[in-house]
Amino acid sequence: MVKVGIIGASYGGGELLRILTNHPSAEVVYFASETFKGKALSDVYPNMKGFTNLACQEYDPRIAIEKCDVLFMAQHQGWAMSEVGKFLAAGVKIIDLSADFRIKNPSIYEEWYKIKHTSADIIPNAVYGLPELYREKISGANLIANPGCYVASALLALMPLFKNKLVYTDSIVIDSKSGVSGAGRSSFKLDYHFPELNESMKAYNIGGHRHTPEIEQELGALAGTEVVVSFTPHLMPVTRGILTTAYAKLLDGSKTTSDIYEIYNDAYKDEPFVCMLKQGEYPLSKAVSGSNNCHIGLKVDNRTGRVIISAAIDNLVKGMSGVAVQNMNLVFGLEETSGLKQPGVYP
Repeated sequence: MVKVGIIGASYGGGELLRILTNHPSAEVVYFASETFKGKALSDVYPNMKGFTNLACQEYDPRIAIEKCDVLFMAQHQGWAMSEVGKFLAAGVKIIDLSADFRIKNPSIYEEWYKIKHTSADIIPNAVYGLPELYREKISGANLIANPGCYVASALLALMPLFKNKLVYTDSIVIDSKSGVSGAGRSSFKLDYHFPELNESMKAYNIGGHRHTPEIEQELGALAGTEVVVSFTPHLMPVTRGILTTAYAKLLDGSKTTSDIYEIYNDAYKDEPFVCMLKQGEYPLSKAVSGSNNCHIGLKVDNRTGRVIISAAIDNLVKGMSGVAVQNMNLVFGLEETSGLKQPGVYP
């Protein structure tokens, strides 16, 4: 059994606990939270009553090193960079759910996150944790930088186009809508109060969302050239889910929906968590809720020469904790789908 530790009682930490409780080859042996130290996890996460006897502990790296084979760091930006060194030196694998090691250029990280990167020397050792893109590199890695939730949906929507050099790389527009759980458990801004959020939608961080450079970095690596995207996130009055619709100008305007669909179907036919919907069918965020699945639909608009791709994921699972467990499975040579192969909750 892989001995697992989780640091941070965020929504991500709770989802990790929920998923790993039924994992056949992993056991959560350590859970640290400064906010909830001393409290039973079943009180912090009421859905876990009857499923765990663990309590939140005060963070102590010595205990974590002694007990754990792998640590999931579900903390705010800037925390992991100050802590990972000691664990890596002790042979503990790290899967970081923050952005601290996603961006390869520390100056770009500092520009977008407004934090001085204090462990820039470790960044080259981190593997970006999207299995559909870096499966071989993830296997056996010591430090995994888990993708951002919006980024996971955008990359899955666009990767086949960039791998096959099918679109103008300066033509990309990404429109994403997320449930409010993406704001995290400790956010108490007025925008997230029920009367402000309910029966309404809003765009936010237009032209300046922190996931933008991450999307551009990974698409640029596929394209072999610099990529600049227009990315706009929106807040939906729902708890879970991301629906991303991406627009790209085709290099060959004569390509049909069937042509592009065939390319996507070939790209994802062996991916256990990516489902290409039938032509003319488009994803529902509800259909993937609670699952590690991504549903994708697409259409070519020959009038404009654009291909339009829509992808749905659960922001807390495929966008965070589910893909983190998928990465853990790869790191330890387990079946990639262990603990994760289940449908979404519908309705």
